[in-house]
Amino acid sequence: MLEHGGRLLQACRTYNIPLSDWLDLSTGVSPYAWPVPPIPPIAWQRLPDDDDGLMDVARDYYEATSLLPLAGSQAAIQCLPMLRATTNVGVLAPGYAEHAHAWRRQGHRVTLASARDLIAHADHFDVIVLMHPNNPAGDRFTVDELLELHASLAARGGWLIVDEAFIDATPEYSLCPHAARDGLIVLRSVGKFFGMAGARAGFAFATMPLLDALRERLGPWTLSGPTRHVLKLALADDVWQAGAGDRLHRESQRLARLLTRHGLPPTAGTAFFQWCCDTRALNLHWQLAQRGIFTRWFETPQSLRFGLPGDDAAFERLDRTLAEVLA
Repeated sequence: MLEHGGRLLQACRTYNIPLSDWLDLSTGVSPYAWPVPPIPPIAWQRLPDDDDGLMDVARDYYEATSLLPLAGSQAAIQCLPMLRATTNVGVLAPGYAEHAHAWRRQGHRVTLASARDLIAHADHFDVIVLMHPNNPAGDRFTVDELLELHASLAARGGWLIVDEAFIDATPEYSLCPHAARDGLIVLRSVGKFFGMAGARAGFAFATMPLLDALRERLGPWTLSGPTRHVLKLALADDVWQAGAGDRLHRESQRLARLLTRHGLPPTAGTAFFQWCCDTRALNLHWQLAQRGIFTRWFETPQSLRFGLPGDDAAFERLDRTLAEVLA
């Protein structure tokens, strides 16, 4: 299995620091979580019900008609390669490594490339996988760019897969409203924007025949009853959503300014994190972890991803610690 951010219990053992003393910046999950209310006991006692109203709320939130709930977008990432015969796949890099890993594991021929190269040489591939915005490298695309790329692939039976796990703060760039087109597959995660990574919830958007094939692979009850109950409320809370989006953008820029003051100007970023390419990345990661601040280290290229501190005290702690480490 690949390494991911958020393995805080392992960090506790590695650095001998108790869980309560950590500032975890290792994920891109929003620290400003939607306030989950008490869950009614019946949600735990009955099998999940597809007619509970979640799909209607999700269609409104994502502005899409053809969708499938998932146990996180990771479920689709692992299953989609099973739905095609061995083929040529281009995956955006650097980016979320699970995509390339899943296609390789099913025997497909995978090429890692920049967005520019993937688009310029789209005729070399039958499937192209993009993360938008990219994690961690922050690549962004216009809707027209993506639809043009999709059209060139779909014309010869190809797929464009767009992982929009970090797009909720900029929904105007989403392809969800266009996902009923043949050969276009969009993945969305609920955990990042709503701060509910533990719910393991997401959606896939595509034509119904493709979603039916994916449903057959995944089996019934892809989401638990309590998760469905919470999602139905969260996706309908447009007042909270508007405030959360504004706050994420504001705090991400605050983080970028903080890092720049310490000689770590971000190479790229999104509303959820800032990414710094730096040859000192591994040593900085270790030095910060020694002091109870957990970041996400990437080997290629040497870089650190900083998630958003959750409050003023967390920002001040990061500020002090960077000053100490980089003195």
